[in-house]
Amino acid sequence: MLYHRFIQLACLLAFVVILLGAYTRLGDAGLGCPDWPGCYGHLTVPASEEHVVEKHYLEQRALEPEKGWKEMVHRYFAGSLGLVIAMIAVWSWLRRRADPDQPVWLPTFLLALVVFQAALGMWTVTLLLKPIVVMGHLLGGFATFGLLVLLALRTVPRRPPVVRNDWQLAGGIAIVILVAQIALGGWTSSNYAALACVDFPTCQGSWTPEMDFGEAFVMWRGLGVNYEYGVLEHPARTAIHVTHRIGAVITFLYLGWLVVGLWRGKPALARAAGLVGFLLVLQVSLGIGNVLLHLPLGVATAHNGVAALLLASLIYLNFRLWQRQH
Repeated sequence: MLYHRFIQLACLLAFVVILLGAYTRLGDAGLGCPDWPGCYGHLTVPASEEHVVEKHYLEQRALEPEKGWKEMVHRYFAGSLGLVIAMIAVWSWLRRRADPDQPVWLPTFLLALVVFQAALGMWTVTLLLKPIVVMGHLLGGFATFGLLVLLALRTVPRRPPVVRNDWQLAGGIAIVILVAQIALGGWTSSNYAALACVDFPTCQGSWTPEMDFGEAFVMWRGLGVNYEYGVLEHPARTAIHVTHRIGAVITFLYLGWLVVGLWRGKPALARAAGLVGFLLVLQVSLGIGNVLLHLPLGVATAHNGVAALLLASLIYLNFRLWQRQH
């Protein structure tokens, strides 16, 4: 029981890290500290530029303590999550001696993933917010959270009853579609394309605004480019934004179909399906709100948080769909 509670704590911590990462990114504080893992050569944010010992950091970026603290608080929580996952991995191997059914490879993979996440966090700073790295860092955070949720489900003391059904493939496709849409959201955010369209349902007053798809999805550009506030021209940003909207429509229609189908056909899964449906509607509403309200920080951060919860709800739904008699 204590082991399972500890994993639940890790899930909560991972969710907080996702929220803090979104708050940092959307608050334009991704480069609040020009170095890593410290901030201007310190483990905390210096109070003023006079307190910065290594002056060459100031040549890279002027000190903005408010942005620096946003970045460092995110790093503190992410580092704590890494330590917690390391403890879970070691604990899992120790428990395996007494329980042959104890999962060990999932916790071990989680440990490797969180180490890679730390590297992505470093590259986010050293490569000056390169979009592919920022998007990868976001996806890594969601993967960490999702796999912790799966581990919690696999180690729960009392599992829910097995449901016999033929919806497994449909549930798996739903996760693939949602992850692709989350990736599109990360690409939209990292290229500062969220406000390329400020009206809804049209974009710039048109159903077919000027768009440049050729430039919009170039994954890798040269080194040494500072991507803060974006480098793409407006037609390319518009193409990214519109693609994200199309992905939202596809996600809404497919997940909506899945929810209705399970609600009608599988009463044992009605609550799980209902939770997915509620979070889906909430997520779409937040997305529209981001456009119409011009990306307020609170709404945009909540959009990331609800995406994580929607992913967790789909993981739970798939766990029920694929569960076998233990």
